[in-house]
Amino acid sequence: MNFMYDPIMRVLTVLEILQAREHVSGAELARRLEVNPRTVQRYIARLQDLCIPVESTRGVGGAYRLKPGFRLPPMMFTDEEAFALTLGLRALRHLGLAAFAPATEGAAAKLGRVLPDLLRESAAAVEEVVAVEPGPWVIFTSAESLIRLCTAVRTRRPVSFHYESHDRSSSRREIEPYGIVHMDGRWYVIGRCRMRQALRTFRLDRVSELEVSDETFERPAGFDAKAYLQRSMPFVQAGFSIEVWLDLPIENARSHFALHRVMMEDDNGGTTLRCGRENLEPFAAMLLSLGCSIVVRQPRELRDAFERLAARAAQAARGGEKPYAALSVSS
Repeated sequence: MNFMYDPIMRVLTVLEILQAREHVSGAELARRLEVNPRTVQRYIARLQDLCIPVESTRGVGGAYRLKPGFRLPPMMFTDEEAFALTLGLRALRHLGLAAFAPATEGAAAKLGRVLPDLLRESAAAVEEVVAVEPGPWVIFTSAESLIRLCTAVRTRRPVSFHYESHDRSSSRREIEPYGIVHMDGRWYVIGRCRMRQALRTFRLDRVSELEVSDETFERPAGFDAKAYLQRSMPFVQAGFSIEVWLDLPIENARSHFALHRVMMEDDNGGTTLRCGRENLEPFAAMLLSLGCSIVVRQPRELRDAFERLAARAAQAARGGEKPYAALSVSS
């Protein structure tokens, strides 16, 4: 049975949403449940038939809320929901949040206590058969800084912190945080830097001694932190600005790169690729794996990285033997 499309489970989902929110519009419920507003009205009527005190307000689309003070004591989970919760708790390390390990264990223990035996066994199966480990590019981040920043974004409060840039220089920054994004194994905060008087992006793993101000600021309406980061990502906090030409059609090139990490354009039957990177050798090795001709336009250090890779490749081709020096023969 697919609980995702079971009308009864949708009705219970409406109840869960109403318990978590002070009020919810009919349009939002329809969007989240992927149904039309008339169906939402039927779900609300079904809850009211079950003596759940759902109150409605008039207006475009209408809004719904539970009678103040009403709460259902037990938690109800489907097999799919229990699996999703358990797997989500285990995936925190994949987001660079290993510091949440104690909280993860506590939440998992509490979840286990309220689940029926059958669902508890399903959740335990996640522990036994599913392994979730962070990838090689995941950078671990301070959970405390992340929590404080999320609060600052929500409450519209500026923050100040020490920041270490890619060249290891340190500075004290004060920003008005607009949003937080996890992308490519790293956490970023985007906001207006008061020192630069412009939008800036900061990696959370380089933030320390973060403090939240008591004053407030106005966040731009409709600001999309994810979209902003995707536009600026190729050059965010990069040690080297890279430009190479690949003897590869742009359609093929796009299949090898995360689009938020590079900028590409069609160039004489090939592809010009621009991006920023801190470590050149892994990037050079990745370019070699494309199996096409490469022209390095900048920086010079990328050519040096290719030369080092070529030397190690030649050594490996000889079976790991180092080049030997010419022997001097004495008579």
